[in-house]
Amino acid sequence: MKRPGFSTVLPRVTRLTFGDVMVFVALTGILYVGTRLALRAPAVVAGPEISLDATALPWYAALSLARMSAAYALSLVFSLAYGYYAARNRRAGQVMIPLLDVLQSVPILSFLPVVLLSLSVLLSSAVAAELAAVVLIFTSQAWNLTFSVYQSTRTVPGELREAAAVFRFGAWFRLKYVELPFAANGLVWNSVMSWAGGWFFLMAAEMFTVGSRDFRLPGLGSYLSTAAQAGDLHALGLGVATMIAIVVALDQLLWRPLLAWAQRFKLETVEGEHEPQSWFHDQLARAWLVERFLAKWWAPFMERLDRRWQIPHAPVVIDNGKTGAASRDWRVRLIVVAAGIGLLYLALSAGRLLATLPLAAWRDIAIGLGATLLRVTAALLLAAAWTIPVGVAIGTRPRLAAVLQPVAQVAASVPATALFPILLLALLHLPGGLNLAAVLLMLLGSQWYLLFNVIAGASAIPRDLRDTTALLRLSPVERWRTLLLPALFPYVVTGAITAVGGAWNASVVAEYVQFGGETHATLGIGAVISHATATGDFALLLAATLAMVVTVVLLNRLFWQPLYRLAEARYRME
Repeated sequence: MKRPGFSTVLPRVTRLTFGDVMVFVALTGILYVGTRLALRAPAVVAGPEISLDATALPWYAALSLARMSAAYALSLVFSLAYGYYAARNRRAGQVMIPLLDVLQSVPILSFLPVVLLSLSVLLSSAVAAELAAVVLIFTSQAWNLTFSVYQSTRTVPGELREAAAVFRFGAWFRLKYVELPFAANGLVWNSVMSWAGGWFFLMAAEMFTVGSRDFRLPGLGSYLSTAAQAGDLHALGLGVATMIAIVVALDQLLWRPLLAWAQRFKLETVEGEHEPQSWFHDQLARAWLVERFLAKWWAPFMERLDRRWQIPHAPVVIDNGKTGAASRDWRVRLIVVAAGIGLLYLALSAGRLLATLPLAAWRDIAIGLGATLLRVTAALLLAAAWTIPVGVAIGTRPRLAAVLQPVAQVAASVPATALFPILLLALLHLPGGLNLAAVLLMLLGSQWYLLFNVIAGASAIPRDLRDTTALLRLSPVERWRTLLLPALFPYVVTGAITAVGGAWNASVVAEYVQFGGETHATLGIGAVISHATATGDFALLLAATLAMVVTVVLLNRLFWQPLYRLAEARYRME
């Protein structure tokens, strides 16, 4: 068997496809329908009163935790199904990956008013606000999980695939014994990041107003937002302390046990010297109830699944009956044509709405895109400068990880949007003012995606390769050039894609801030979107949102996706 190393197959060139155009047309139609529904929303929506009493915190925390859990469960199911199918079905992946690019590039904070207002037409305002909150948190969690599953499935080492073929594994056994175990480490680390990212958007999801329409929800996010707006530092401190307590409890009772459990799936030929430990995992492993559950219920359940879904490799049977296939093809084509006509009509209707905008609005959008792109680039470079070395240190030194991982998780989970008004007060009088504050908020909202992906990549490097570099007495520069950077490259690209999406999203709240009865705005597409939301200018909101989506998708397809293909082809562990 080959020793672990890196493949040197050259990548294919990625380009824009017809699927990209169809996905964009479909998104335009969906946004237009939401906008038309939003125009029919009730003129006034009264939200609940948010109490800053400390006795309300446990109930608010439970409500927020329930919304986060529901959104994460949806994200996990979606990511496993979507990422796996896109990686395994080449033809479907040609449409699904461009669609994923578009979805993760949609600035959901700009789309949230359309979602809320359109749902309030169909449902009660309370139910609409709950659904919109879960959807917003879902969109902050799902994309990096999906990219992680897709990347892991596409980069399974060749010897593992060969072993699966030798043992004649069908699709179910290949998923169960090869692909999911290989993806486990990255999936757990990205789950930690997804949960932390969910906290970032929680306050925006629970405390959202559109003019005279108040869609507030009782929860920890709305408590923090109300405390920040009121300038109540005592209540703000209690809210942040409660969130930190929840984060630490989740780290000890959920994420650290999962990280310790995922170590069994690491691809290496020697045992690690200091593997991550979890006292709760050790207690569960020795618990009589858990043992009985696994033996009595879980093992029989998995055996039934194995018998039902495992289909070994079998000779291909050629079906000469063309009538049924032709009939199915005819129906599929009819559905596709009907859907295409409907989407084209919606896109033309959206075009008529966009045509009502003056030329000056389009000029502001173009200039705003350039300004925000510069801030996003600055935030990404600053994030990479510290997350790559720190992530490698945490991922390759379990003892250090035991100390720094909870600290990083707590820091990632504290929503910068709650502290942003306080930071803004300190930065407004400095040179750069809101520009500096906007870059800082983008950095706080995006750097953790990169950090946790780097940690996952560093922890997945086989120990025998690290030992080899030590035996060869490679200098630190040579070690980074020959082992660390090639091994981290797929994870850095995955983290950068999601970090850039997070930075574009954060621009909506970073470039247009209302605090203390005053509005502070800077040049940028996020400010254009926030201004359109505040004034109810849905034509400008649609135009700015679509412009941001097109920009991010073009960057993904023409810059990030070629790097993704390079990571998949040249830097695959073999």
